[in-house]
Amino acid sequence: MEMSRAERQILEAIDQLFTNQVMSHSGHANLSARIDMNTYLITTKGAVRNLTAKDLALVDLDGKVLDGNLDPTNLEILDMHGTIYRYADSVEAVIHTHSPNVLAFALANKPLPCRYEALLRFGQADDVPVAKWGPRGSKQSIDAIESALSENPNTSSVILANHGLLAFGSSPLATVSLISALEESAEAEIAAASIGGAVSFPQGALEAVRESMKKAKS
Repeated sequence: MEMSRAERQILEAIDQLFTNQVMSHSGHANLSARIDMNTYLITTKGAVRNLTAKDLALVDLDGKVLDGNLDPTNLEILDMHGTIYRYADSVEAVIHTHSPNVLAFALANKPLPCRYEALLRFGQADDVPVAKWGPRGSKQSIDAIESALSENPNTSSVILANHGLLAFGSSPLATVSLISALEESAEAEIAAASIGGAVSFPQGALEAVRESMKKAKS
């Protein structure tokens, strides 16, 4: 049977995460893609290396599995994905990783500053906020994510304290591009700390980048 567009996009995104070398040693992640306003397709297990279309499940926004079988540990993350899809109708994909350098910020419970131009180009013009820690899949953790989104309405990603990264965007591959830029940014922030620290953009940087991108497309 031919793969659906969403299945193909998720599998392509997984390959790209490994190609871009933004995955943890364990290869742990979970990825989802919206099917319609009420359902999304999601990976059924945490180890996503060599995943196939058979390892995807259809879920509704209430966390009910409509088709497929999720590993028990992945049932815990359904509310995490669902809350992002409920947060914004424009979100078409959600990805959670333990990208190593972003993970350092998660362990430190520190926001990732927006001081890397690539972040501006991929839609993360604000510092990446931290959602306070809560047990995986718990109401406490979901409330913390919702609070971080409410307080930072322009963000396209959230650092999960003591856990990892949650990013979302217009497609699985677009979200991979954002994660790659976030991981590069986190790595550079850590490196810059040894030579005096990173420096913030001047006022108007986002507007200038947007204008430059418009000219490039014309």
